[in-house]
Amino acid sequence: MARVLKGLPVAQAMGERLAVRVEALARQGLTPTLAIIRVGERSDDLAYERGACKRCDSLGIDVRRIVLPVECAQQELMDAIESVNADDTIQGCLMLRPLPSTLDEVAACAALDPAKDVDCATAGSLYGVFAGEPVGFPPCTAEACVELLEHYGYELEGADICVVGRSLVIGKPVSMMLQAKNATVTMCHTRTRDLAAKCRAADVLIVAAGHIGTVGADAVRPGQVVVDVGINWDDEANRLVGDVDYQGVEGIVDAVTPVPGGVGSVTTAVLAKHVVEAAEVALALR
Repeated sequence: MARVLKGLPVAQAMGERLAVRVEALARQGLTPTLAIIRVGERSDDLAYERGACKRCDSLGIDVRRIVLPVECAQQELMDAIESVNADDTIQGCLMLRPLPSTLDEVAACAALDPAKDVDCATAGSLYGVFAGEPVGFPPCTAEACVELLEHYGYELEGADICVVGRSLVIGKPVSMMLQAKNATVTMCHTRTRDLAAKCRAADVLIVAAGHIGTVGADAVRPGQVVVDVGINWDDEANRLVGDVDYQGVEGIVDAVTPVPGGVGSVTTAVLAKHVVEAAEVALALR
Protein backbone atom coordinates (compact mmCIF):
# COMPACT_ATOMS: atom_id res chain seq x y z
CA MET A 1 0.00 0.00 0.00
CA ALA A 2 1.17 3.52 -0.79
CA ARG A 3 2.30 5.99 1.82
CA VAL A 4 -0.52 8.51 2.29
CA LEU A 5 0.80 12.07 2.15
CA LYS A 6 -1.74 13.93 4.27
CA GLY A 7 -1.77 17.71 4.24
CA LEU A 8 -2.64 18.32 7.89
CA PRO A 9 0.84 17.55 9.31
CA VAL A 10 2.36 19.89 6.70
CA ALA A 11 -0.04 22.70 7.59
CA GLN A 12 0.56 22.19 11.31
CA ALA A 13 4.33 22.36 10.90
CA MET A 14 4.02 25.50 8.81
CA GLY A 15 1.68 27.00 11.40
CA GLU A 16 4.18 26.46 14.19
CA ARG A 17 6.86 28.32 12.24
CA LEU A 18 4.48 31.11 11.24
CA ALA A 19 3.25 31.67 14.79
CA VAL A 20 6.78 32.64 15.82
CA ARG A 21 6.98 35.18 13.00
CA VAL A 22 3.55 36.63 13.81
CA GLU A 23 4.61 37.10 17.43
CA ALA A 24 7.79 38.86 16.30
CA LEU A 25 5.72 41.25 14.17
CA ALA A 26 3.33 41.88 17.05
CA ARG A 27 6.23 42.88 19.30
CA GLN A 28 7.06 45.54 16.72
CA GLY A 29 3.50 46.83 16.67
CA LEU A 30 2.26 45.19 13.48
CA THR A 31 -0.59 42.69 13.18
CA PRO A 32 -0.54 40.92 9.81
CA THR A 33 -3.83 41.62 8.06
CA LEU A 34 -5.51 39.93 5.10
CA ALA A 35 -8.36 41.44 3.09
CA ILE A 36 -10.67 38.98 1.33
CA ILE A 37 -12.72 40.36 -1.55
CA ARG A 38 -15.66 38.16 -2.44
CA VAL A 39 -18.36 38.80 -5.02
CA GLY A 40 -21.52 36.77 -4.51
CA GLU A 41 -22.08 33.58 -2.52
CA ARG A 42 -20.47 30.76 -4.51
CA SER A 43 -20.20 27.65 -2.34
CA ASP A 44 -16.55 27.02 -3.21
CA ASP A 45 -15.67 30.66 -2.46
CA LEU A 46 -17.41 30.43 0.90
CA ALA A 47 -15.61 27.19 1.75
CA TYR A 48 -12.19 28.67 0.91
CA GLU A 49 -13.02 31.83 2.83
CA ARG A 50 -14.01 29.84 5.92
CA GLY A 51 -10.80 27.83 5.74
CA ALA A 52 -8.67 30.95 5.27
CA CYS A 53 -10.35 32.74 8.16
CA LYS A 54 -9.94 29.75 10.45
CA ARG A 55 -6.26 29.37 9.56
CA CYS A 56 -5.51 33.08 9.98
CA ASP A 57 -7.41 33.30 13.26
CA SER A 58 -5.40 30.40 14.68
CA LEU A 59 -2.18 32.28 13.91
CA GLY A 60 -3.16 35.76 15.04
CA ILE A 61 -3.61 37.17 11.53
CA ASP A 62 -6.50 39.61 11.17
CA VAL A 63 -8.97 39.15 8.31
CA ARG A 64 -11.20 41.83 6.83
CA ARG A 65 -13.91 40.57 4.53
CA ILE A 66 -15.22 42.79 1.75
CA VAL A 67 -18.38 41.19 0.38
CA LEU A 68 -20.04 42.57 -2.74
CA PRO A 69 -23.37 41.47 -4.26
CA VAL A 70 -23.20 39.24 -7.30
CA GLU A 71 -24.86 41.98 -9.35
CA CYS A 72 -22.33 44.65 -8.33
CA ALA A 73 -21.02 47.07 -10.95
CA GLN A 74 -17.42 46.97 -12.17
CA GLN A 75 -16.70 50.33 -10.57
CA GLU A 76 -17.88 49.06 -7.18
CA LEU A 77 -15.37 46.23 -7.40
CA MET A 78 -12.59 48.55 -8.58
CA ASP A 79 -13.32 50.90 -5.68
CA ALA A 80 -13.03 47.98 -3.24
CA ILE A 81 -9.67 47.01 -4.71
CA GLU A 82 -8.42 50.58 -4.56
CA SER A 83 -9.46 50.86 -0.91
CA VAL A 84 -7.34 47.80 -0.13
CA ASN A 85 -4.39 49.17 -2.10
CA ALA A 86 -4.55 52.46 -0.19
CA ASP A 87 -4.92 50.95 3.28
CA ASP A 88 -1.49 50.65 4.91
CA THR A 89 -2.92 48.44 7.66
CA ILE A 90 -3.67 45.70 5.08
CA GLN A 91 -0.63 43.78 3.84
CA GLY A 92 -2.30 41.03 1.80
CA CYS A 93 -5.38 40.66 -0.38
CA LEU A 94 -7.14 37.53 -1.60
CA MET A 95 -9.67 38.19 -4.36
CA LEU A 96 -11.78 35.08 -4.75
CA ARG A 97 -12.09 33.97 -8.36
CA PRO A 98 -13.55 33.35 -10.84
CA LEU A 99 -15.56 36.53 -10.71
CA PRO A 100 -19.09 36.65 -12.15
CA SER A 101 -19.10 36.82 -15.95
CA THR A 102 -20.62 40.30 -15.79
CA LEU A 103 -17.34 41.66 -14.39
CA ASP A 104 -14.00 42.27 -16.11
CA GLU A 105 -11.72 39.95 -14.15
CA VAL A 106 -8.61 40.93 -16.10
CA ALA A 107 -9.10 44.60 -15.22
CA ALA A 108 -9.82 43.76 -11.58
CA CYS A 109 -6.66 41.66 -11.26
CA ALA A 110 -4.59 44.36 -12.96
CA ALA A 111 -5.82 46.93 -10.45
CA LEU A 112 -4.56 45.02 -7.41
CA ASP A 113 -1.20 46.05 -5.97
CA PRO A 114 1.21 43.12 -6.65
CA ALA A 115 2.84 43.73 -3.25
CA LYS A 116 -0.51 42.78 -1.64
CA ASP A 117 -1.41 40.05 -4.11
CA VAL A 118 -0.97 36.95 -1.96
CA ASP A 119 -2.46 34.44 -4.43
CA CYS A 120 -0.95 35.43 -7.79
CA ALA A 121 -3.91 37.27 -9.31
CA THR A 122 -1.79 39.93 -11.00
CA ALA A 123 0.48 39.86 -14.04
CA GLY A 124 3.25 41.18 -11.80
CA SER A 125 3.02 38.15 -9.54
CA LEU A 126 3.05 35.80 -12.52
CA TYR A 127 6.13 37.60 -13.82
CA GLY A 128 7.77 37.02 -10.45
CA VAL A 129 7.10 33.27 -10.69
CA PHE A 130 8.29 32.90 -14.27
CA ALA A 131 11.30 35.22 -13.98
CA GLY A 132 12.32 34.08 -10.52
CA GLU A 133 12.07 37.64 -9.22
CA PRO A 134 10.74 38.69 -5.79
CA VAL A 135 7.57 40.31 -7.16
CA GLY A 136 4.25 39.36 -5.60
CA PHE A 137 3.61 35.77 -4.57
CA PRO A 138 3.07 32.47 -6.41
CA PRO A 139 -0.34 30.77 -6.41
CA CYS A 140 -1.03 29.25 -3.00
CA THR A 141 -2.01 25.84 -4.35
CA ALA A 142 1.08 25.60 -6.57
CA GLU A 143 3.34 26.42 -3.63
CA ALA A 144 1.41 23.96 -1.47
CA CYS A 145 2.54 21.14 -3.80
CA VAL A 146 6.18 22.10 -3.23
CA GLU A 147 5.71 22.50 0.52
CA LEU A 148 4.11 19.07 0.78
CA LEU A 149 6.85 17.28 -1.16
CA GLU A 150 9.62 18.97 0.83
CA HIS A 151 7.90 18.29 4.16
CA TYR A 152 7.82 14.57 3.44
CA GLY A 153 11.49 14.59 2.48
CA TYR A 154 11.35 14.10 -1.27
CA GLU A 155 14.42 15.46 -3.06
CA LEU A 156 13.38 17.79 -5.85
CA GLU A 157 16.83 18.61 -7.19
CA GLY A 158 17.52 16.31 -10.12
CA ALA A 159 14.10 14.66 -9.93
CA ASP A 160 12.13 13.92 -13.10
CA ILE A 161 8.70 15.44 -12.52
CA CYS A 162 5.66 15.28 -14.79
CA VAL A 163 3.03 17.99 -14.36
CA VAL A 164 -0.35 17.22 -15.91
CA GLY A 165 -2.22 20.49 -16.40
CA ARG A 166 -1.28 23.82 -17.93
CA SER A 167 -3.35 26.43 -16.10
CA LEU A 168 -1.87 29.67 -14.76
CA VAL A 169 -3.24 28.73 -11.34
CA ILE A 170 -1.30 25.49 -10.87
CA GLY A 171 0.24 23.72 -13.87
CA LYS A 172 2.44 26.41 -15.38
CA PRO A 173 3.54 28.11 -12.13
CA VAL A 174 4.28 24.88 -10.27
CA SER A 175 6.44 23.74 -13.18
CA MET A 176 8.48 26.94 -12.91
CA MET A 177 8.77 26.61 -9.13
CA LEU A 178 9.99 23.03 -9.47
CA GLN A 179 12.55 24.03 -12.09
CA ALA A 180 13.78 26.68 -9.65
CA LYS A 181 14.45 23.73 -7.31
CA ASN A 182 16.54 22.16 -10.12
CA ALA A 183 13.99 19.49 -11.01
CA THR A 184 13.57 18.42 -14.63
CA VAL A 185 9.93 19.05 -15.53
CA THR A 186 7.79 17.64 -18.32
CA MET A 187 4.53 19.53 -18.82
CA CYS A 188 1.58 17.54 -20.13
CA HIS A 189 -2.18 17.98 -20.45
CA THR A 190 -5.31 16.06 -21.38
CA ARG A 191 -4.45 16.24 -25.10
CA THR A 192 -0.88 14.99 -24.72
CA ARG A 193 -0.17 11.99 -26.94
CA ASP A 194 0.43 8.82 -24.93
CA LEU A 195 -0.09 10.68 -21.65
CA ALA A 196 0.13 7.48 -19.62
CA ALA A 197 3.65 6.69 -20.87
CA LYS A 198 4.90 10.17 -20.04
CA CYS A 199 3.38 9.93 -16.56
CA ARG A 200 5.01 6.54 -15.91
CA ALA A 201 8.44 7.92 -16.82
CA ALA A 202 8.44 10.45 -13.96
CA ASP A 203 9.72 10.12 -10.41
CA VAL A 204 7.04 12.52 -9.20
CA LEU A 205 3.66 13.03 -10.84
CA ILE A 206 1.63 16.19 -10.14
CA VAL A 207 -1.88 16.04 -11.57
CA ALA A 208 -3.88 19.25 -11.93
CA ALA A 209 -5.99 18.74 -15.03
CA GLY A 210 -9.38 19.36 -13.45
CA HIS A 211 -10.96 16.12 -14.71
CA ILE A 212 -11.96 13.00 -12.80
CA GLY A 213 -9.92 9.95 -13.77
CA THR A 214 -7.21 11.78 -15.72
CA VAL A 215 -4.62 9.41 -14.26
CA GLY A 216 -5.34 5.76 -13.56
CA ALA A 217 -3.42 2.58 -12.82
CA ASP A 218 -2.07 2.42 -16.38
CA ALA A 219 -0.28 5.77 -15.94
CA VAL A 220 1.77 4.94 -12.83
CA ARG A 221 4.50 2.54 -11.75
CA PRO A 222 6.10 1.34 -8.52
CA GLY A 223 8.35 3.86 -6.78
CA GLN A 224 6.48 6.97 -7.88
CA VAL A 225 5.12 9.82 -5.78
CA VAL A 226 1.72 11.10 -6.95
CA VAL A 227 0.38 14.51 -5.94
CA ASP A 228 -3.30 14.91 -6.81
CA VAL A 229 -4.34 18.56 -6.95
CA GLY A 230 -7.79 17.95 -8.44
CA ILE A 231 -11.00 18.75 -6.58
CA ASN A 232 -14.06 17.35 -8.34
CA TRP A 233 -17.55 16.39 -7.22
CA ASP A 234 -18.40 12.84 -8.27
CA ASP A 235 -22.18 12.62 -8.61
CA GLU A 236 -22.10 8.85 -8.89
CA ALA A 237 -20.05 8.38 -5.71
CA ASN A 238 -21.63 11.44 -4.06
CA ARG A 239 -18.29 12.71 -2.75
CA LEU A 240 -15.23 14.81 -3.55
CA VAL A 241 -12.57 13.09 -5.64
CA GLY A 242 -9.34 14.15 -7.32
CA ASP A 243 -8.02 13.83 -10.86
CA VAL A 244 -6.31 10.55 -9.96
CA ASP A 245 -8.03 7.17 -9.56
CA TYR A 246 -6.91 6.81 -5.94
CA GLN A 247 -8.12 3.23 -5.53
CA GLY A 248 -6.44 2.24 -8.77
CA VAL A 249 -3.00 3.70 -8.03
CA GLU A 250 -2.56 3.30 -4.26
CA GLY A 251 -1.53 -0.33 -4.58
CA ILE A 252 1.13 0.50 -7.16
CA VAL A 253 2.90 3.77 -6.32
CA ASP A 254 5.20 4.56 -3.40
CA ALA A 255 3.16 7.52 -2.11
CA VAL A 256 0.00 9.45 -2.99
CA THR A 257 -1.96 12.41 -1.66
CA PRO A 258 -5.61 11.89 -0.69
CA VAL A 259 -8.53 14.03 -1.86
CA PRO A 260 -9.78 15.61 0.28
CA GLY A 261 -7.10 15.98 2.94
CA GLY A 262 -4.03 16.42 0.78
CA VAL A 263 -2.80 19.50 -1.08
CA GLY A 264 -5.93 21.48 -0.26
CA SER A 265 -5.17 21.26 3.44
CA VAL A 266 -1.84 23.01 2.87
CA THR A 267 -3.17 25.82 0.67
CA THR A 268 -4.55 28.02 3.46
CA ALA A 269 -1.29 27.62 5.39
CA VAL A 270 0.59 28.92 2.34
CA LEU A 271 -1.89 31.81 2.12
CA ALA A 272 -1.14 32.70 5.75
CA LYS A 273 2.58 32.44 5.03
CA HIS A 274 2.25 34.93 2.18
CA VAL A 275 0.40 37.40 4.40
CA VAL A 276 3.12 37.15 7.03
CA GLU A 277 5.83 37.64 4.40
CA ALA A 278 3.99 40.68 3.01
CA ALA A 279 3.73 42.11 6.54
CA GLU A 280 7.46 41.59 7.12
CA VAL A 281 8.25 43.44 3.91
CA ALA A 282 5.86 46.25 4.82
CA LEU A 283 7.50 46.58 8.23
CA ALA A 284 10.96 46.75 6.68
CA LEU A 285 9.82 49.57 4.39
CA ARG A 286 8.47 51.73 7.21
